[in-house]
Amino acid sequence: MKSNYDILVVGGGPAGALAAKTAAEAGNSVCLIEKRSAIGTPVRCAEGIGKELLREFVKPDPRWISAEIERARLIAPNGTTVNLEQDRAGNEVGYVLDRKIFDRELVWQAAEAGADVVVKTRATAPIQENGVVRGAKVLSVGTPADIRADVVIAADGTEAQFARRAGLDTTVPLREMMSCAQYLMTDIDIDAGSTDFYLGNDVAPEGYLWIFPKGERTANVGIGISGRKSRDGTRAKDYLDRFVAKNFPDGKTIECIAGGVPVCRPLPCTVGDGLMVIGDAARVVDPLTGGGIGNAMFTGRLAAQVASECISAGNCSKEALMPYDAGWRASRMGVLLERNYRVKEYFVTLDDRKLNTLAESIANISLKEFSVSALIKELIKRNPKMLLELKALKDALS
Repeated sequence: MKSNYDILVVGGGPAGALAAKTAAEAGNSVCLIEKRSAIGTPVRCAEGIGKELLREFVKPDPRWISAEIERARLIAPNGTTVNLEQDRAGNEVGYVLDRKIFDRELVWQAAEAGADVVVKTRATAPIQENGVVRGAKVLSVGTPADIRADVVIAADGTEAQFARRAGLDTTVPLREMMSCAQYLMTDIDIDAGSTDFYLGNDVAPEGYLWIFPKGERTANVGIGISGRKSRDGTRAKDYLDRFVAKNFPDGKTIECIAGGVPVCRPLPCTVGDGLMVIGDAARVVDPLTGGGIGNAMFTGRLAAQVASECISAGNCSKEALMPYDAGWRASRMGVLLERNYRVKEYFVTLDDRKLNTLAESIANISLKEFSVSALIKELIKRNPKMLLELKALKDALS
């Protein structure tokens, strides 16, 4: 690890890895630091991603694909099931990854491109001069050091500590921070080709419970509920334990993780003087599905491309870096984030009776191609008695 680089990337997840790889390939000197002692652990997500979205960034490899998904199922509170087959579900189904291997592969690619990778190294504070970020103070295997850089790309996840310490407001409202728990379970009866999503306020209030297969009898079984619903006796783990006891009483839990997922709007601004914020730290998790891997890689790559241009031009001011912020907001990803936020805000208001009514109305539909937009239009058409209420969804699509 040197003391000076063109670009310092804080965080070794998919966002940071794509940023480091892209920046190094552009000829920059790059350092990627990761606070944990090993890339990819602990796993902190359900590990699902759409096939086409993944292929945009990396060629699929059987080494880090745990399961290929053929269908998705939405299960309403009364058991009504909406089936989405692969030929119609498009990017709504895909792969379940092995993040331990996947994340390491991405970081290895960054290293092969020329980036320095340093683990067990935590950014403790930004180095700032006259309000401009010039690098980071770090603690590397217990030893303090300074790493200076023309641009720091903050990819430190939901906590977003680096951006906050640099002066950006990264606060997430309690109701928009999903409280999550997940078990990796084995010896359970599942459909190995289907990702299942359970809805209902008795199952997962203002959220959903998921089963993501990782083999014939193995799956990530997890839940996300609104932070404001989390209290003694009704925490995410409590709901998950009740579901597991009922549905998988003989299953074996071999891993357990817990954490938070922001389902708010993205940060108001994701750049500062000498600073860029990407991935979960920028709050670009899909607020409707909670998915963030693809968005993380998209913002990581775009940030590195813009940073490279600014470094070449000798100007890394906030104004110069703004094409990154404007670029992702104007992209399809940015448009979908805003739309899905508005859709999410509607669905969290529904009681179980309305969820059942909506599910029953579309349980047997055959859409030419599934998408959130097509599904919402079908809901509006099939539920005239809820037309005024569903207008919020229609407005979200406009």
